[in-house]
Amino acid sequence: MSLSRRNFVIATSVAAGGSMVLSACSSGGGGGNSGNGHAGTDKYTGHVTVGTKEDSTGPAPEIPGAKKGGNITGLGPTDFSHLDPQRIYYAWNSTVGNLYIRALTGYKIAMDGSMKLVGDLATDPGTMSDGGKTWTFTLKDGLKWEDGSELTVEDVRHGIERGFASFTTEGAQYVQSALVGSSDFRSKYKGPFSSKHLDSIVTDDTKKTITLKLKEARPDLNFTLAMHSYGAVPVSHDTKEKYDKDPVSAGPYKIAQHSVDKSLKLVRNPHWDPSTDSIRNAYPDSFTFEFGTEALAATDRLIAQSGGDQYSVMAYSGVPAERLQKVLSDATLKKRTINGLLSGLYYYAINCKRITDPKVRQALNYAWPLEQIRRIYGGEAAGDYATSIISPDILGYAHQDVYGKLKKPQGDPEKAKSLLKEAGKLGQKIVYTYPKGGNDAYEKTKVVIVNALKAAGFDPVVKAVDQGSYYDQIQQINNQFDVMWFGWSPDWPTGYTVMQPLFDGGTIANGSNNVSQLNVSWVNDAIKKNAVITDPAKAGAAWEDLDKKIMTELAPIIPETFQRRFYLYGDKVGGAVFDPLFSGFIMYKLYTKA
Repeated sequence: MSLSRRNFVIATSVAAGGSMVLSACSSGGGGGNSGNGHAGTDKYTGHVTVGTKEDSTGPAPEIPGAKKGGNITGLGPTDFSHLDPQRIYYAWNSTVGNLYIRALTGYKIAMDGSMKLVGDLATDPGTMSDGGKTWTFTLKDGLKWEDGSELTVEDVRHGIERGFASFTTEGAQYVQSALVGSSDFRSKYKGPFSSKHLDSIVTDDTKKTITLKLKEARPDLNFTLAMHSYGAVPVSHDTKEKYDKDPVSAGPYKIAQHSVDKSLKLVRNPHWDPSTDSIRNAYPDSFTFEFGTEALAATDRLIAQSGGDQYSVMAYSGVPAERLQKVLSDATLKKRTINGLLSGLYYYAINCKRITDPKVRQALNYAWPLEQIRRIYGGEAAGDYATSIISPDILGYAHQDVYGKLKKPQGDPEKAKSLLKEAGKLGQKIVYTYPKGGNDAYEKTKVVIVNALKAAGFDPVVKAVDQGSYYDQIQQINNQFDVMWFGWSPDWPTGYTVMQPLFDGGTIANGSNNVSQLNVSWVNDAIKKNAVITDPAKAGAAWEDLDKKIMTELAPIIPETFQRRFYLYGDKVGGAVFDPLFSGFIMYKLYTKA
């Protein structure tokens, strides 16, 4: 996939000529032009830091004006593909997973969208030693499953070891590989159902402490362990493949009813203790997810909000282009919105194997018509200009702009042409490709891209690829394209999850996400060096420095947009906040109004 599977919700509505819908950075209604290339406030959602033991101590901060009771309905187009924690990777599944799955760590998200990595089941974000090869966590007191039984470190270990099982292939694989030192981790360990435990996971007799001993240093493992793929599962209630249909809750809600492809209902878990949970509120008595309602129909229902729709929210699909201006131009409707930047970056990968001169790649960056492209996507509302590799939700983000795109987003053809002349490459042929079919926006952006390249002294050739085989073709080593539309969304908000998959020369292969095929020794070395920096702030700064150096000296990509999504909700819903992790509502902050 072009975008990591965890945030696949993004890929479903990419650059749809306005149907990408808008978001601003606040939990309110967006806003006008701040003059720096993005709509709304100057504060990006998704800013992340690492919290303390105090930050990890429950209960979660109360939301002013919130009260308990009632039911919130989420209107979504499709059912959740998986409910088993170890089979959850997509953002849509994680939206509901937040209500019943708990892992060692998690994100405490403030009402302004800023985040702290904290201990969820653990008392703090973890203790690292041995340069990141050893991580130790201590469980909080009072943790219970929905049947009242104690949640122990054995259940936490079981959740991690289940990721090795043959039936949990849909989940994340990072921790498994780190524990056994191989990407072919299932050949090393078959999972807990083989009646064996991993020697690299150690628990103590108190049932409170768990230690992970890695084969390779991972200073950001505490971020990785916040993924639902590593959620705890009770050993005594594990039904293997059947667990996907009826998972056991450790969170504030438990699954009461599931009619496949029709609806899912969650009710309160009476054994969840808010004093153990610094992340989740639990105001509604229940949540109902209603499936089969497409974005346009959901928008119309929430505009009319007849009957119970006053207590409903758009789940998963945002406001489509057909209703965008109607919602924006009506102050009453606009007030009933949340909006935020999507996780990750959309960009154009430059094939460094074919375009070998950095001056030519730099010229492409100067020439690229970001303003014209964004106008086709829906204007300022469609997203912020991307000017760096690292996106705003990554720890240490510094809003770099090597090519001055915020000052000249329309492109600088003269600067581009002068670079081509210096390189002796005036008239350089550029083969540009994009996914063809199902998206008029790409057909329109093709025109402005071709015009911009011609004005800058290039000779553009367009070879669109059918969307069904697009990624298969551009991820081939010997493809025949120079510039390829692409995108990436990180699995957790640190620079490693961006730089390593996209620019580590060792990853180059058919099917690799290093579509630029960048293989530069100092980049490879820097990735290895930065990956083992133990101080999060220093690591963030190091990744930002690498971002700037790569873009300045090598220019392997052309950043395009940090895209936005816009959601509508009923006027009897309170606590509406955009989730910077999963690009939807933070369900556990919602409450019903009288």
